Amino acid sequence: MTRVLLALLWLLHWLPLSVLALLGRGLGLLLYVAVKERRHVTLTNLGLCFPQLSPAEKSALARRHFMAFGRSILELCLWWHASPDRIRHLVRLEGGETLTAYKGKPVILLVPHFVGIDAGWIRIALEQGLVAIYTRQKNRIFETAMNDGRLRFGNCELASRQEGTKKALKAMKEGRFFHYSPDMDYGPKESIFVPFFGVPAATIPALGRLAKVTEATVIPVLTRMEDGRYVTRVGVPWTDFPTADAEADTRRMNAFIEAEVLKSPEQYYWLHKRFKTRPQGHASLY
Repeated sequence: MTRVLLALLWLLHWLPLSVLALLGRGLGLLLYVAVKERRHVTLTNLGLCFPQLSPAEKSALARRHFMAFGRSILELCLWWHASPDRIRHLVRLEGGETLTAYKGKPVILLVPHFVGIDAGWIRIALEQGLVAIYTRQKNRIFETAMNDGRLRFGNCELASRQEGTKKALKAMKEGRFFHYSPDMDYGPKESIFVPFFGVPAATIPALGRLAKVTEATVIPVLTRMEDGRYVTRVGVPWTDFPTADAEADTRRMNAFIEAEVLKSPEQYYWLHKRFKTRPQGHASLY
């Protein structure tokens, strides 16, 4: 079945983006109705982070998120199979001069989990070598297809979370930018609780530590769906980072992500159990 779905994805990449977007939004609405657990997770997250929303407003935002998520699933066909010229046409890169200026230097790209994350990866991979840490999938056939799609332009590398950061740090020394997404709940090990929209969130305080060890510059990168296409924006390199206070650095990271989420809240990855790990003595939120 997985191979059939992957073959379907290959066929879909010939379609115009407008058609894929329409199909993807329809898929998202179907998932919103059918996948009860992830609908519950999304509504719970939105209720925690936006308590001012009425039930109707919260449900409407959740549906918009599922529609954007559905698009991102179908449009993997483009990032895995479309030509470089087509990708450059579909994903506009803003701030590429910053990447050029830091080429050959140690850089950590701070890439929060917005639904356009795969589009951003493949667009930057056309210009600059990347390395990232990924979570192994239960379906190894899908994992192989995913990794092959991300690595198809060469000069990029992936390290599994089980391998740790050693492989990624080595790749950084070889000139690749570290594509780093630390804004998920990876469990209590090595995490600290810092606010995310006012809710204590288990967060790995590794961004500052990695920047210090590698003497790397942190540059935020966000990719959004806009006007029917995608825009990958390379932000302003962070200054005065890291500091000697790991918690303060982690709070700064979460505050930055919050501000970006508010610009397009439907495109942040709300399906993930961001608040799964709770402080001792606190009940589960899900």
